[in-house]
Amino acid sequence: MDPLSPIPWLNATGRLGIAILFAAIIGLDREFNNKPAGLRTNMLVSLGAALFVLVTVQSGLVQTDSSSMARTLQGIITGVGFVGAGSILREDRVRGLTSATAVWISAGVGVAAGLGQWQLGLLGTGFALIILRLMKFAEKHI
Repeated sequence: MDPLSPIPWLNATGRLGIAILFAAIIGLDREFNNKPAGLRTNMLVSLGAALFVLVTVQSGLVQTDSSSMARTLQGIITGVGFVGAGSILREDRVRGLTSATAVWISAGVGVAAGLGQWQLGLLGTGFALIILRLMKFAEKHI
């Protein structure tokens, strides 16, 4: 099935659910470590990214304007960048950069899920967890 063709609503619901589930895994790591931008933030960002992708697909815009998906993705990336910037700049100090980056990754996972590329979303989630967990361990011991 072409990921850019409109899909049945049950399939769309599954894609949104996958976006939420994968981002929850990333968000739980942030939550368990008492970091900003935890479970709800990651889940909502991923859901939003998947939803914007699905709106573009379901509306048929991709069929009539081949650049519509590129513009949708640009909007998601830029919008999530502003969310991340807002979460790390507090009182003229940069804090929470890793959490902001995790939110950005959650948006990517949501885009993958929205396009029906759940395997890519799963890989992104897995690699994010490896980086968040193993690199934290490595930083402490280096």
